[in-house]
Amino acid sequence: MKDTDMDNSKTVGLDKQSLDVMRQALDRMECAFASLPETGDASADTQATEKILLDVATRLGDNYPYFHPLYAGQMLKPPHPIARLSYALAMWINPNNHALDGGRASSHMEKEAVADIARMVGWTTHLGHLTSGGTMANLEALWVAGRLAPGKTVLASEQAHYTHGRISSVLGLPFEAVPCSQLGRLDMNALKRRLDGGGIGTVVATIGTTATGSVDPLPELLALRDAYGFRLHADAAYGGYFGLTDNLADPARQAYDRLGDVDSLVIDPHKHGLQPYGCGCVLSRDPAVGRFYKHDSPYTYFSSSELHLGEISLECSRAGAAAVALWATMRHLPLERGGSFAHGLAAGRRAALSLHKKLVADDRFVPGFAPELDIVIWSLRAGSVSESSDLARRVFDEAADRQLHLALAELPTAFFDFEGAGIQCDQDTVTCLRSVLMKPEHESWVDRIWMILGEATDAAITAS
Repeated sequence: MKDTDMDNSKTVGLDKQSLDVMRQALDRMECAFASLPETGDASADTQATEKILLDVATRLGDNYPYFHPLYAGQMLKPPHPIARLSYALAMWINPNNHALDGGRASSHMEKEAVADIARMVGWTTHLGHLTSGGTMANLEALWVAGRLAPGKTVLASEQAHYTHGRISSVLGLPFEAVPCSQLGRLDMNALKRRLDGGGIGTVVATIGTTATGSVDPLPELLALRDAYGFRLHADAAYGGYFGLTDNLADPARQAYDRLGDVDSLVIDPHKHGLQPYGCGCVLSRDPAVGRFYKHDSPYTYFSSSELHLGEISLECSRAGAAAVALWATMRHLPLERGGSFAHGLAAGRRAALSLHKKLVADDRFVPGFAPELDIVIWSLRAGSVSESSDLARRVFDEAADRQLHLALAELPTAFFDFEGAGIQCDQDTVTCLRSVLMKPEHESWVDRIWMILGEATDAAITAS
C-alpha cells in the first residue's frame, strides 16, 4: 500500500464508499452459516428503523467535527475505515471474548493482535489482553503490582493521568504524586528523595502525558528500579506507538528504546492505533503473574482446553468486535518501523513541531516547551498570568467561531517562560491553549490552522 493510504486530506465528508465492501463481507460471512435451518424473515421494521436512524444522524451532527483536520483540540480522531467496517461486521454476531464459547474466532484474533503489540516493544513472551480502555488496563496492571507488593505506595508524576490516584484508591493502595520538571517529566531528584523514604511498591512512568505529550526519562527510572527494587509500570496509553517513528528527539528516543525493560505496559489502540473507543491493552513482561487471576467458574470454561482470555483478565464480558477491528487494522497497517502506520505518527509530530516553531517566532504568544510527540501548548502574551488565561479563553471561542477547534488546559506556570516574557506571575497555574495534531493530514493543514489562529487571536486581543 502507499503511504498516502492514511491521508484523508483530499476528502471533507464522511466515508461512504466502503459501505459497498461491507455488503460483500456480510454476504461472505453469511455463507459460513448456510447449513443452518432457516429461521424465517429476520429483517427489521425498516420504516421504523429508517426514521429512528435518521434521527440519530441528526443528533450526532451536534458534535465537533472530530474527523476533520480543523479539529485540533483533544486527542480525538476517527478510526481507520477498515477498523470501523470490521467492528461493524463483527456486530452482526456480537462475540464476547471472555470465553471461547462466546468468541472463538475473535479470541484468536485478539491473541494475535496483542502478540503483535508485545513484539513492537521486543517481547516474545508476555501475558496480556485487550481491555475496555486505558483506565481498566492501568487498573489491572496496578492490581498485579499490588498483589506483588501489598500495601506499598504507588508513585506517579503530577502530570500522570489522574486515574492512577483513583485506581490506587479503589485497590486500597496508598498513592502519592511526585513533582515534575519544567518539561512535564517526572522529576528524578524528587523521586529519589521519596524512594529514600521507603515503602514504595510501584512507580508509574508516563510515556506521553495526555496534557503535554511529555515522556518520562525511562533509562533513569530503570536504573532507580534496579537500585530500589520497585515495580516499574509504563502508562503508554497515549504515546505507546511512537517508538515506531524515526523523528523523535534524543530523550524520547532513549525512553522508547528501553520500553521493553519495564515490568508492565499499557497502550490504548483507540488513541493512535486508529480504533473505535473501547480498546485498551495491558501487557506484563512476566507471564507468571497469571497466577493471580486463578478462579473456579462452574460454567464458563468447558468448551476447550485452550487458554480462555477471561482466565487472565479482571473484566468478564468484553467486546470481541474490538479485537476483530484491531486485528484487521494491524494486517492493513503493520506495526513496523518505517511503515505506513509509523509514517502517519511521524507526520503528526512534524505538524506539532511546525506549529511550535511558528508560535516561538510570534510575539503574541508564549509557547511552552517543544513537543516531544504531537501535542503543542502555548499561552497568550498579556500583563499577567490571569490576564493571559482570560485571553486564552477568548481565543478559544474566536477560533471555534472560525471552525478551528482547539483545547484549553490548566497547566503549571513553570511550563512557560513568563518571566522572560515580562508577564507577572499572579497565580501558579495558567489556562493555556493546547492542540493535539494526531491526524496525519494535520501536517498539510498547519498553515491553514495558523492563519485561523492568527485571526482569532487578533480578534480576541481587539475585544479585550
